[in-house]
Amino acid sequence: MSDKILVTRSSMPSKEEYFEEIKSLWDSHWLTNMGEKHNRLEKSLKEYLGVSNISLFSNGHMALELVLQALDLHGEVITTPFTFASTTHAIVRNGLHPVFCDIKEDDYTIDETKIESLISERTCAILPVHVYGRMCNVEAIESIAGKHHLKVIYDAAHAFGVRYKGKGSASFGDASMLSFHATKVFNTIEGGAICFQNNNLEERLYSLKNFGIQSETLVSGVGANAKMNEFQAAMGICNLAHIEEEIQKRKKVYDRYMDNLEGLAGIGLVKPKLGETSNYAYFPVIFDETQCGQTRDDVYDRLAENNIYARKYFYPLTSEFECYKGQFAGTQTPIAKYVSERILCLPMYADLETRIVDRICNIIVSKIL
Repeated sequence: MSDKILVTRSSMPSKEEYFEEIKSLWDSHWLTNMGEKHNRLEKSLKEYLGVSNISLFSNGHMALELVLQALDLHGEVITTPFTFASTTHAIVRNGLHPVFCDIKEDDYTIDETKIESLISERTCAILPVHVYGRMCNVEAIESIAGKHHLKVIYDAAHAFGVRYKGKGSASFGDASMLSFHATKVFNTIEGGAICFQNNNLEERLYSLKNFGIQSETLVSGVGANAKMNEFQAAMGICNLAHIEEEIQKRKKVYDRYMDNLEGLAGIGLVKPKLGETSNYAYFPVIFDETQCGQTRDDVYDRLAENNIYARKYFYPLTSEFECYKGQFAGTQTPIAKYVSERILCLPMYADLETRIVDRICNIIVSKIL
């Protein structure tokens, strides 16, 4: 495995730092159920993210699924098919119907100009996705939601640490879901969170992630088990201490890719938008075969031949999954379809060496017309 370059690699503190953080668990024997480390991480994240409320979960998917349940939604949710499986599955598993809106060509986020045409009497919410660390047009989306009295829940799995006009990405909408999966900019091994505006959601989320248990003898509802344990929280405490350094390391990798690939015919790159500070979570590239002489799959295969493993992310569209076969028309989202068939995320992580970035780019550029 040592000679393989994977699309990502988890950021971790030193063994000594993590071992020191978890050492007290052998004294307390408190390993889960909202212990001291869970509560400390929750407080630190609330401050770092600049949010009014936060609730930690075992993973991002359960966080998203349970916040949809907590909001007591019914009917249709306008969302994007250009996302990870979790987004669509969370909607469907709540008995809601996803209505797919197309994306924009420049940043691959939901096209806010097409949302209103999809609103019906059954629409209850909008679930946009911040993609590759690029945020949606939050101002336009929240204006539309206010006009039509809809909830807005952001899938902000890619947007940890991103800020727009000085405001943290997770502070927009009625709620935002963050993923702390091992592959993310910030990780708690597995984990996730919901950041939310309405204080009344706190008790509901707590209940849903803890079996509906309110006290030793009172179980007030049917809940799940989605609590973050103390080992996860300890990893988060350590990683949060280094997060700004990690993001700066990622920026160096991003800049090196840009130096190599920017301006080349047939290669589409994503840049942070005005007023947005990036977390450099991913390095997505669009390959237009008519201009660069190679398809996305050609590049993917050639990199794999050289032990470099990029990712077709997101492909296929969630609306085209086998489990949803025949339910949705791909013609509704032609830009998302075009992008999904041409997108490739190149290896991106904090400790990726510049010589490896140069090697990756040389393999790509060598075949351009």
